[in-house]
Amino acid sequence: MNKYRKETGIPVKVLFSGSIIISMMLLAAALTIFSYFYSRTTLTQQVEANARQTTLSLEKQIENVTATAEHSVMLLQLDPLTTLESLDARLDRIPLLASMMKMNHILSAIYVGYEDGDFFLLRALKNQTARSQVAAPDNASYLLQAIDRTESGEIKQTRWQFFDADLTPLAPPIQPDDYTYDPRQRPWFQHAHSQTGLVLTKPYAFYTTNEVGSTFAIYDAKTQATTGVDVSIEDLSTFMRQLSPEAEIQMAIVDEDQHVLGHNKASGSLVAFDSLSQATLKTANQLEHTPFIELLAQPSNTQMLDQFQLGNETWYGIRLPLNSFSNQEWQLLYALPQSFLLQGVHRNLTNQLLLSGGAILILMLFGWLVGRSISRPLHLLSEEVSKLSSFDFSHKISVSSPVREINILSSLTDHMALTIHNFQSISHTLAHDPDLERMLEQVSNHLLAITSSKAGAVYLFDAKAQLMRRATQTNLDGPQTIMCESSDWLMLRPTLTNALNAKQKQLFLTPLMDRDDSILGMLVLQIQEGTHINLETFQHFMDEVSGAAATAISTRRQFEAQQALLDGIIRLLADAIDAKSAYTSGHCERVPELAEMLADEAIRSHSGDFADFTMSENERREFHIAAWLHDCGKITSPVHVVDKATKLETIYNRIHEVRTRFEVLWRDADIEYLTGVIAGQDEALLAQQKQRRQSQLQADFAFIAEANIGGEFMAQEDIEQIHRIAQQTWTRHFSDRLGLSQDEQQLLPDTEEVLPAQEHLLADKAAHIETWGDRRPMVEADNPDNVWGFDMELPDQAFNKGELYNLSVQRGTLTDEERFVIKDHMVQTIKMLSSLPFPDELKNVPNIAGNHHEQLDGTGYPRKLNIQQLSVQDRILAIADVFEALTASDRPYKTGKTISESLTILARMVHNHHLDGALFKLFVESETYLTYANTFLKPEQIDDVDKSQLWQLAGLDAERA
Repeated sequence: MNKYRKETGIPVKVLFSGSIIISMMLLAAALTIFSYFYSRTTLTQQVEANARQTTLSLEKQIENVTATAEHSVMLLQLDPLTTLESLDARLDRIPLLASMMKMNHILSAIYVGYEDGDFFLLRALKNQTARSQVAAPDNASYLLQAIDRTESGEIKQTRWQFFDADLTPLAPPIQPDDYTYDPRQRPWFQHAHSQTGLVLTKPYAFYTTNEVGSTFAIYDAKTQATTGVDVSIEDLSTFMRQLSPEAEIQMAIVDEDQHVLGHNKASGSLVAFDSLSQATLKTANQLEHTPFIELLAQPSNTQMLDQFQLGNETWYGIRLPLNSFSNQEWQLLYALPQSFLLQGVHRNLTNQLLLSGGAILILMLFGWLVGRSISRPLHLLSEEVSKLSSFDFSHKISVSSPVREINILSSLTDHMALTIHNFQSISHTLAHDPDLERMLEQVSNHLLAITSSKAGAVYLFDAKAQLMRRATQTNLDGPQTIMCESSDWLMLRPTLTNALNAKQKQLFLTPLMDRDDSILGMLVLQIQEGTHINLETFQHFMDEVSGAAATAISTRRQFEAQQALLDGIIRLLADAIDAKSAYTSGHCERVPELAEMLADEAIRSHSGDFADFTMSENERREFHIAAWLHDCGKITSPVHVVDKATKLETIYNRIHEVRTRFEVLWRDADIEYLTGVIAGQDEALLAQQKQRRQSQLQADFAFIAEANIGGEFMAQEDIEQIHRIAQQTWTRHFSDRLGLSQDEQQLLPDTEEVLPAQEHLLADKAAHIETWGDRRPMVEADNPDNVWGFDMELPDQAFNKGELYNLSVQRGTLTDEERFVIKDHMVQTIKMLSSLPFPDELKNVPNIAGNHHEQLDGTGYPRKLNIQQLSVQDRILAIADVFEALTASDRPYKTGKTISESLTILARMVHNHHLDGALFKLFVESETYLTYANTFLKPEQIDDVDKSQLWQLAGLDAERA
């Protein structure tokens, strides 16, 4: 039935856990993406904020520097240095200048340019780079550079001198000839003269040290001296490094000409030399491995963060103006690679992904567990439902789940399965249970389970007595019988309702009607209190069930009637067979009784050869019918053969005809005597001869009469005596061909009859022989028409009524031909029963009935079956048939034997492998023979039995027996 099972779709466990996983993945993806872009936006905003904060810090730093420088210039403007005219006098101001630079480390040099071209400068050598530029000693801290000119402008004296930190000269002054510095030609001097107040020059490379810086200068018209300080802005690079220690962030300060004024990644000088070896500031494009060119190339003027490509890498950058100077257009270039910017994002993203993955795994496990807790009950329920689709409704469906709906579905499915199972049970009970009351009780109980009723009953209608009789009840207190005034349900229902108090007890009545709408009975169910049912659908349901039950009841009654009819016919046939012969009456009745006794003992035996032997009800009935019909073939057996009490008996006992012949010979002796007397012969001698002859006739007849009775054995001498007696003759004067039937005439020879005829006293004539003709039985194994498997030896003729032939029978009264006629009843039994249409459960009736004359060694008849081919039932019936025949006291040719005599014969038959030894042992040990004898045998037949002697005769081991 799998074709009705649709297995497509997604399992609930997968669907549930998958939904959770997919939902969590979508949520995690959404959160991750949102977090990524939010973090990215936040970081870019933070970069902008950092850049702006850096700009403010730089502006603040520059303001601090410029303020200090301005103060220093303003103070220097008021110093006497500006008015001193000789170099020697100016040397005295060196300590002041040195202290000013110590106080303000950003000051690189302090100097004064005079109107006549004199120049006085003290430079701080703050690092080795600055010292190497001027070839200063390692411990030099200051450099004095001075030029003293004449009024005509010629250089009168130049002086370079190095001082340590304590202003101690490190060497004698140097007067370089090539030092021709003229302050009046320098931009700072010129700008100061051209403007009022303090001026700031554009950044440039200082003449002496090639440091990058700017000059603050102010011209004092009163003293006509221009004072200035060189402010090194290389410290801006250091300051920028301090502001952003990350190696990946690059910052630079450029002016409007893109000269680099500061760079946080500067590893060397920001000064470059042109072709004339003039020191100039490096431009942004001269910096190696920096993103500034690309940043400066961006068209944006919005002071916002830009994204651009540098090689294969994405960068973020921003250009912000430094507003520390009104006359300077400085910009801060701030750039960093995307990989660095987003490394935290990527790390967080990775962490989030790992966390999400972990959460997904946990949720996957949780979803799997939850899904399993839901899907497993559903799967189990689906398996149970699959069993229902495979018609397996026998077991209880109990699936527990934390989900309420599944538990409800499980209970409903279980109730449905229980209902179907009960319907199956009802159908099975209706179809198979042979006991009507038990069937009705089971149907009632199943209906109670299906309808959840608390009580019920089944009443059957007795049409003759006009009453309802309770057949079965479950928990229902109701009357055993209800008198009925009608057989019509509509008229009967009010009576039944009142009798059962149906309304008060909430009883539901449904009629049981047969096919002719005749009432068979009724079903009664007591509905549970508080049960709400649809009466219309419930009535329809009960009508269907009651219809099936009524059909089963009607069928069962018909079946029982048919069974009774069949049993009656079987008994009728058995009685007819027994009645056919007064000598065998009761045989067909007694054999089944004895056979069933022995079969019951075999079934009850729980050890030995029959420990596993059992018989179903059908097999019992099959055995019962076979036992009753085991001799049904005798209906075809001639009565004069079956009842043949003497050897000469046919339809009548021909001994009377033989006696008449002896009477003729007796009278012939009288006639011979009288004839001799008349002829004058010696009367005394004649009388003596007559007496001797007649005495011999008396003796001969007595011998023939005794031989006619038959017995266990006739000696060969007796047979020869019969033949001697038969040689006597008598004279027949009347034709033996008159008054004969057509069949008798066909048996006469074709020779002409001559009268008077001399005939032997006893003779075997041709007329005594009946041939088979067209009536030859199909019992030979090689006969192609023998479809029953018979294997019997067929006599040469059908009958031989020869007087000598019959009188010479050594055992009993039957000739071989007559014995075949007797055995033929088994052939006829099998043929008759095989022609009947037995149902499958009775199909072995012909074999069981027809095999009770078979022997274990294969020498029996009619099919010469051996022990492997004979069932236990066959062998039981064989023992029963022999024992009944031996003990029967109504046989014409013998008296009934005693129990011990009969068992002795049975033991010998066991020893000769004719009967089953195990069954014989059971027959004796269980004393089944005695149970039978107490019912059917005469008291004088019941005697003591020596079991040990029986075991010895049967060849059975004593211990085994």
